[in-house]
Amino acid sequence: MSWLPFAHALAARQDLPVPAWLFAWGASIVLIVSFFALSVGWRTPRFERDRWRPLGAGLSRALLSLPAQTAFGLIGIFLLGLAIYAGLRGTEAPDRNFALTFFFVTVWLGFPLFSVFLGDVFRPFNPWRAAGRAIGGGFTVLAGQRPTHFAYPERLGRWPAAIGLIAVVWLEVVYGASGGVAVGLDPHTAAVAALAYSGYTLAMMALFGVEQWCRTGEVFSVYFGMFAQLGCFGAKDGRLGVRRPLAAATRWATVPGSAAVVLASIATTSFDGAQEGAFKGAMESTFDWLVDAGFGLTAALRLTDTLFIALCFAGVALVYLIGVRGMAGVPGAPSFRKLRSGFAHTLIPIAFAYLVAHYFSLFVFQEQAQFTYLLSDPLGTGSTDLFGTASSGIDFQLLSANAIWYVQVGALVVGHVIGLTLAHDRATAYWGDYRQAARSQYWMLAVMVAFTCFGLYLLSVANS
Repeated sequence: MSWLPFAHALAARQDLPVPAWLFAWGASIVLIVSFFALSVGWRTPRFERDRWRPLGAGLSRALLSLPAQTAFGLIGIFLLGLAIYAGLRGTEAPDRNFALTFFFVTVWLGFPLFSVFLGDVFRPFNPWRAAGRAIGGGFTVLAGQRPTHFAYPERLGRWPAAIGLIAVVWLEVVYGASGGVAVGLDPHTAAVAALAYSGYTLAMMALFGVEQWCRTGEVFSVYFGMFAQLGCFGAKDGRLGVRRPLAAATRWATVPGSAAVVLASIATTSFDGAQEGAFKGAMESTFDWLVDAGFGLTAALRLTDTLFIALCFAGVALVYLIGVRGMAGVPGAPSFRKLRSGFAHTLIPIAFAYLVAHYFSLFVFQEQAQFTYLLSDPLGTGSTDLFGTASSGIDFQLLSANAIWYVQVGALVVGHVIGLTLAHDRATAYWGDYRQAARSQYWMLAVMVAFTCFGLYLLSVANS
């Protein structure tokens, strides 16, 4: 059995089916053709209006009722508790312990996928939200009044979630890669981190309120909820309903710090994919320089990785801001600040595309482990076989290397075309003249082509 989560998620490496430069040219041509098609046939905004159609009242009552929400919350709390217990008491072998695959594959990669297609499914299962609501309800019963909270600083917005997102990835790929384990984070450290995060999150909920913190500061709620904006399912005023796909995303970035969240998502995924490929030489040189300067090996490695994560974030942000600055020069443009936040949602499909491209194979293969031997023997000690699958393995022949590559390329191209569509739609809303709107999107086309070529370059180097 092989441990995959903390290396770049490519199960097989071989020569690409066609040259990488040909893929890059093909993807760029697709974007350019899409751009001209949008310029000609898309002259009015189509995603700005909230077209909402509620589903059956019975379904809403069944899934949104207090008993159902309580049951979902208890499942979330149980699974979090199981993962923490496995991390603390189970084997330190990362490929045998339930905790690591659950935290960094099933949850971290699974919920974005399900959120895009099914809506914000993490919200009812969120263990911290469930615990916070239970504690708040208990306080109300005992004290005879609702708990009071501090007013959340509006300017703070989603910045805590953006910083937290980078911290989660830093723990996984920086701290874990240099913590004495050959590849990846050790289960005990992951469990301790989960306990620390739980305490921090519940404290913030006590200060600012459960729902307020989930909307702005709780990393997983904000991160998974961001991807849910792309889908057609959602809840509103206590009812489940269907909306136009992608429409909800147009209102997501109105909160300060939202752009930082999506940029952090792209940057951290890029770093994880590039550290053993595109950035390898530069990172090795930086590491050697730090060691020569007197840093210890672990400190030098962590400092090098941290520096390159920061450079990734700065580089991704710079590309986006160049595009925004270019749009600001088109006659009739809103302010730079409005453009900066107004087009942030167009990067959500790109963030999802990067996630799929870099971790698709990891998710497919490692979930076989999650629902076979890791589920039967969560501690990894060999003492239990709850479902009779403890001796199962991973079928690495399930996907060919070529199939993985085509999925990766397809995800990148489709994600960037959707991003380009969202950007054009927003431009038609900001510029009354569709010609000026199309002119403004020359800049966003350049941004999309840059992100596409960068993503393909990371994949091609990783596969070589």
